[in-house]
Amino acid sequence: MKEWQISPKIEADFIKEYPDVNRVLLQLLYNRGLKDKINIRSFLDDELNPEQVLKVGEDDSLAFYNPFLFKNMSAAVDLIIAHIKRGDPIVVYGDYDADGVTSSVILLETLKILHAKVEVYLPDRVSEGYGLNKMAINQIVEQGFKLLITVDNGIRNFEEVIYAQKKGLEIIITDHHVLPEEAEKMPPCLFIDPADKSEKYPWAYLAGVGVAFKLICALLDRSNLPPKQRQLICEKSLDLVAVGTVADMVSLLGENRLLVKRGLQVLNQSKRLGLNELIKVSKINSGKPLEAWNIGWQIGPRLNAASRLSHANTAFGLLTTTDENEAKELANELNQRNISRQQITEEITAQVEAQIDPNNLPLVIIGLAGADQIWNEGVIGLVAGRIAEKYYRPTLIITRLIEEAEFDAVTKKLVPKKIAFKSSGRSVEEFNLIAAISTQEKYLDKFGGHPMACGFSIKGEENLNKFKEGLLALANEKLEASKLIPKLKIEAELSFSDISIDLADKINSFAPYGQNNPQPRFVSYNLRIDDITNMGHDNQHIKIRLSSLNSITGKTSSFWALSFGGSEIYKEYKIGDSVDLVYYLEINDFNGRKEEQLKIVDMKMSHK
Repeated sequence: MKEWQISPKIEADFIKEYPDVNRVLLQLLYNRGLKDKINIRSFLDDELNPEQVLKVGEDDSLAFYNPFLFKNMSAAVDLIIAHIKRGDPIVVYGDYDADGVTSSVILLETLKILHAKVEVYLPDRVSEGYGLNKMAINQIVEQGFKLLITVDNGIRNFEEVIYAQKKGLEIIITDHHVLPEEAEKMPPCLFIDPADKSEKYPWAYLAGVGVAFKLICALLDRSNLPPKQRQLICEKSLDLVAVGTVADMVSLLGENRLLVKRGLQVLNQSKRLGLNELIKVSKINSGKPLEAWNIGWQIGPRLNAASRLSHANTAFGLLTTTDENEAKELANELNQRNISRQQITEEITAQVEAQIDPNNLPLVIIGLAGADQIWNEGVIGLVAGRIAEKYYRPTLIITRLIEEAEFDAVTKKLVPKKIAFKSSGRSVEEFNLIAAISTQEKYLDKFGGHPMACGFSIKGEENLNKFKEGLLALANEKLEASKLIPKLKIEAELSFSDISIDLADKINSFAPYGQNNPQPRFVSYNLRIDDITNMGHDNQHIKIRLSSLNSITGKTSSFWALSFGGSEIYKEYKIGDSVDLVYYLEINDFNGRKEEQLKIVDMKMSHK
């Protein structure tokens, strides 16, 4: 049972300050931290501060924050142009996730249009890991590249940047991750990162692909291309800007929301061959317009499946191919790889579940691969997320790695001599995971992350045991089992008499939904069940007619509420019951007839 947590009501003074804004919308804006006139108007009007934007092309359709507000943007553009004019080979060094791959593709495409000699390098998730590495740098130097531009990585690669520079490479870093705490560990090269607190750029939460897009806009602004062509090039990139931004789960407020909103329009024009084939083979939207959740739950996982089970080059190839047969082949491969990823995730999750006593949950769940097991490290983060969500506990999933082994002539098997461990973790609001594992840094080989997620590696059983002991001791100090209850966050209470098509339309304008801008959940109390209908194959869905009497007007308001797959969950409810309901307010558009519809999130018997 989840604890319903309703956001504090906005105060009367705040309502008076914005008399032209619907009270419900004002509550939603306030919940998102939008409290001043500039941010509220920007959100409602889908516009950024005109004094800080740069228009790309001939009209206002592409008006985003001026990329030259980044302190190093002008110098970075000048350096790239100089290398293009000299005919120097340029390499775009990406990352293996959806954000890194989309970043690489859009920068590659634009540089090619600007006549650059350019290629992309994507590291292997397992053998190379995240960010720059010396093995890759050696290979890049040997192939004659003169300029290396990172996308979605590099800001913490101090040693690797120096190594590359000594090899004769010039470096530009574009990243969005948190900078090193110590100034002396900053890479000594040009870098563009909105997370840099010394930047004057107005939006600090761009995804890696958002930063790459900014570099594209700046390059095009300095080019001699006509305005219409600059606009078309930028527009072409926006589908992947939307995909990378949503898939990387950055905030969908501010400029990100506008980038994704515009990007979805481009994505729905179906111009990129590989994405079209992936959507077809995966049966993603059944002909309906794609929304942000289609990216987050369907497109993004399939692109990420490339590197989780093999190499990201499959996703890169899909997004860049212009051959229809190749697009179909790669789309099928990614879809099948995603199915395999789901199966592997299920198997590991079941093995972790076998280690858990649900009646005696630890404060931190630590799932460890058995002595003869090596779990796929590409999916252990997904497993950690599932376990953390189910049991509402900080969760670490740890797999074994064999660093050295020798052949046993008797058993005819390899016997491990040196063992290491790799882990992914997910947390709950009450426990800062990266801060917690940082206290055990002396036992770790490498680590990184943020309060809700982390990754780390450990060498040797002894270090692992000491790490676990120290972490669990810290958890005993910081956490109370009785308070570890999953929360269901609710935006506001709604009276049924307030519900209308007009309100539902206004709420829908908050889309695209995502991080920091979730689809609004509402609660209504003391509703009477008037009708119950089961639907679908095997009657697995349920539709409930609910009504509420307005004590002031004496009028009764009534709406259908749906739960897909909810027949079993709500089978005990009957006509005449009084219930409290948490729901999404949506519009059912059937045969041109629109009506309000509630999508059930949670329901319980009313006790008011």
